[in-house]
Amino acid sequence: MTDREIDFALADSPPVDKALLEKISRRILPNLAAVRPLSARLLAAQLIAIAGVMAFAGASQIGFNAIHRLTGGQAALIFPALAILIWLAAAAATAAMIPGAHQHLRPLPLIALICAALPAIFALIFRDYSTARFLHQGIGCLKAGLMDGLPAGLVAWLVLRRGFAVDSAAAGAATGALAGLAGVLMLELHCPIFEAPHVMVWHTAVIPASGAVGWVIGVLSKMRATQNPAYQS
Repeated sequence: MTDREIDFALADSPPVDKALLEKISRRILPNLAAVRPLSARLLAAQLIAIAGVMAFAGASQIGFNAIHRLTGGQAALIFPALAILIWLAAAAATAAMIPGAHQHLRPLPLIALICAALPAIFALIFRDYSTARFLHQGIGCLKAGLMDGLPAGLVAWLVLRRGFAVDSAAAGAATGALAGLAGVLMLELHCPIFEAPHVMVWHTAVIPASGAVGWVIGVLSKMRATQNPAYQS
């Protein structure tokens, strides 16, 4: 429908009853109150803190077995890189929950970037390409990373509920990616398996798995909202 067609439709519509407008105003105006605008930086900082706290809490439960074995050079590469990726994921999740916010990086390209960056970093750090017990050990790390990311995602979602997701699927994917990075950070603090195939495949796999879970939850949330009579009206 063009602007001209909208103007004609409004011109042909019957006038609104003034008494009805006054009745609506009396119901709405007493409940109106000033609200404090959401701070994107504050929300992102809270999400970063959540990811870090959950990662350290998870590693403290099962042991900081990896951090003691990493060399200074390895730690200096992997942890700043993870910090940057967590910051990017937090910014994407925050932007997805604030209508009109500028999104520097959409969630799906962000997940693709993380899934490309992490194996490249791991390939630089770890040079042991043996694959002893590849499947058994890998599934264990994948489960541990997902279990650590789950509470991180739940807490992050509680924080983000103060906003409004125009695209709930994208918001869910971004939050899932953030949760997955919390799980990866926990694994880098805990997992003593320094075989390159193991960390490149199984540690990285936490990200797309968490992102997919978040995306599905976002899609289901949107479907539920559209079935709500209030939404349809």
